[in-house]
Amino acid sequence: MAEAYPWQDDLWRQLAGRAQHAHAYLLHGPAGIGKRALAERLMHSLLCQNRQGLEACGDCKSCHLLAAGTHPDNYVLEPEEADKPIKVDQVRDLVSFVVQTAQLAGRKVVLVEPGEAMNLNAANALLKSLEEPSGDTVILLISHQPSRLLPTIKSRCVQQACPLPSEAMSLGWLAKALPESSAEQRQQLLYLAAGSPLLAVNMHAAGVPAQRELVVEGVKKLLKQQVAPSQLTETLNPVALTLLFDWFCDWAQLILRYQMTQDEEGLGQQDMRAVVQYLAGKTPQSRILNIQDWLLEQRQKVMSKANLNRALLLEALLVQWASLAVPR
Repeated sequence: MAEAYPWQDDLWRQLAGRAQHAHAYLLHGPAGIGKRALAERLMHSLLCQNRQGLEACGDCKSCHLLAAGTHPDNYVLEPEEADKPIKVDQVRDLVSFVVQTAQLAGRKVVLVEPGEAMNLNAANALLKSLEEPSGDTVILLISHQPSRLLPTIKSRCVQQACPLPSEAMSLGWLAKALPESSAEQRQQLLYLAAGSPLLAVNMHAAGVPAQRELVVEGVKKLLKQQVAPSQLTETLNPVALTLLFDWFCDWAQLILRYQMTQDEEGLGQQDMRAVVQYLAGKTPQSRILNIQDWLLEQRQKVMSKANLNRALLLEALLVQWASLAVPR
């Protein structure tokens, strides 16, 4: 059974308590807030033959088949490999499943994650099933970036925003999930995860805080001209490009914010506050705006899995960042 998260209680009652279900739902929101768990919980409830209130019973034939991953009326569509697109042939197989009659004489439930992983041909292949689903079929589409979905996909679904928990609720949950971590470490993890508690747990497991220390130390040396961009590029090889661009975009935004407000409470994490404040006072706003535009453009390419030369892209980033400390 999927885990139930406390910040989803109201949404769960709203979704699972519907007398009649839509043929397709788009569950969207930031990564790491439990959308997949919510979709799986709803999937179990929809397929259960003996529901207990809003929840699946866990004991009927349908629940046992789901637990074993062999339910004939359930279909999960995901990329065949991590960070790869969902291909059109995969969607065609899904369409073939949708037009079949339910084998347990109930409804069929399809789960697709992430929706934005479908390329254009794959998304177009799904449209007919969204327009005219066969029989009693419910499609649960999960998206971390709904802006990347085709408007025609979104318009054919009931769009449901999934809530980001409050900081207090997230920290309380993290205290139970990561009891060996200190309150300060959990606060930092939640900051790095942009408030998404499940992503914070994944970052802890992946050693992201240590990677952050590596990047921060390298950036400080770069600005002091103690290391060259090419050398630092090699040092930062273990760090994912998505993380690097997230952090540099964040720092550029913090610099701009401080230049406009002089609010020392808005300098971000302690590890880079002095650097942010220093660059805000030393660098013209026009240069910060230019590098921010460049960062956002390159970050979009990284997020869309474009075929990029990592070393050249990262060195270009570090060359531009190093130039901020050089008077012009």
